[in-house]
Amino acid sequence: MGFCSDREDINTLCLTVVQRLMEKNSIDYNDIGRLEVGTETIIDKSKSAKTVLMQLFEDSGNTDIEGVDTTNACYGGTAALFNAVNWIESSSWDGRYALVVAGDIAVYATGNARCTGGAGAVAMLVGSDAPLVIDRGVRSSHMQHVYDFYKPDMASEYPTVDGKLSIQCYLHALDKCFERYTNKAIAAGIRTGKSTLDMADGFLFHSPYCKLVQKSFARLLLNDFLRDETPDFKGRYAGLEAFKDIKLEETYFDRSVETAVMAASKELFELKTKPTLLVANQVGNMYTPSLYGGLASYISQHTLDLIAGKRVVLFSYGSGLASSMFSMKFTDNKSAGGALERLVNSLSDLKLRLDSRQCVAPEDFDRNMKLREQTHHLAPYNPVGSTSVLFPGTWYLTEVDNMHRRKYERTSLTHFEDVCMTEVKQMETNAFQETVSSS
Repeated sequence: MGFCSDREDINTLCLTVVQRLMEKNSIDYNDIGRLEVGTETIIDKSKSAKTVLMQLFEDSGNTDIEGVDTTNACYGGTAALFNAVNWIESSSWDGRYALVVAGDIAVYATGNARCTGGAGAVAMLVGSDAPLVIDRGVRSSHMQHVYDFYKPDMASEYPTVDGKLSIQCYLHALDKCFERYTNKAIAAGIRTGKSTLDMADGFLFHSPYCKLVQKSFARLLLNDFLRDETPDFKGRYAGLEAFKDIKLEETYFDRSVETAVMAASKELFELKTKPTLLVANQVGNMYTPSLYGGLASYISQHTLDLIAGKRVVLFSYGSGLASSMFSMKFTDNKSAGGALERLVNSLSDLKLRLDSRQCVAPEDFDRNMKLREQTHHLAPYNPVGSTSVLFPGTWYLTEVDNMHRRKYERTSLTHFEDVCMTEVKQMETNAFQETVSSS
């Protein structure tokens, strides 16, 4: 699980991934026309994290950049991505790139939920001739008013959570989005067979914890099964004979159904979703960047030849609630030095970067969390965390003055890896390892 010391906040995470993305791709800051941040980690109720990022553009003189922050639990990053795509497809587009940043620090009060935290940020460059192309005409959403997870206490970082309701809402939203996505995919000619699971090579999910992802993939198989008028009970749907007439809304917590569909979907899960869980397994729930950490994980598990031409389906969920399902396809262009090769190369060392983090004891994590509680919104404040453990090129907090103004600096830049189109930072500051049992 990844976490921050008092040296890092939502602004430092976003500053780090944006600057790394720009430097690794040798992108001129004048070539950015839109920048939007999706986050639910709010340290100022008025000033956006996007405006803090504008300091990176000062030397270029570029201040003509649309976008601010977007907030709705873990969905903000997806909303920012959709806004960027819509901008590029609109009459407002001026030919420049859009930058999308998803970042969060997920923390919980002492108790059973604390182990489901995490922290990180993902920056994405959106423009023409991309190595990943979003499918048109199939994006499907489900929005609903519900109090499953929310943060009404402005003096605290901790959420109020109805755990059982949150799981039910997640699965219900998944059912709705999958149904609508399937219908649109059939109409668009993307799905031509009997199963939506067969039309894509990977299925990615917002990942509060990995067990929920496995259950969610199994639920997609259940949806496919219930749509199939002639299910193959000797093949994929073996063991599901007793469930042909069930209603989806009655199965959220039905253990017999859950066990059967997880068994039936196990082989497909291992092939199409497990490769997306590297970051979720090693970092925890990053909130808005969780889904896109899954995308980075999927890319890191494939070579250029294996990933070219593949399609992935993504499910994004944010409590409260907002959810969408959409799909992307990797280009077939495998040319040397091309965009796809650069993307794959940039994430080929993802496991190595995760393994190179500093590992600390759970007791140190608890002390860090206590410090966060005591210093939350404290001003003036001088951080006490070490900067020596930060990776090269990491932004960090130097002080908060008596007017709550935050000042930042960057660690020295010693080297960078290969040029990339996407940069991911999975809290390379600290990590602790602890065996956690979850049902």
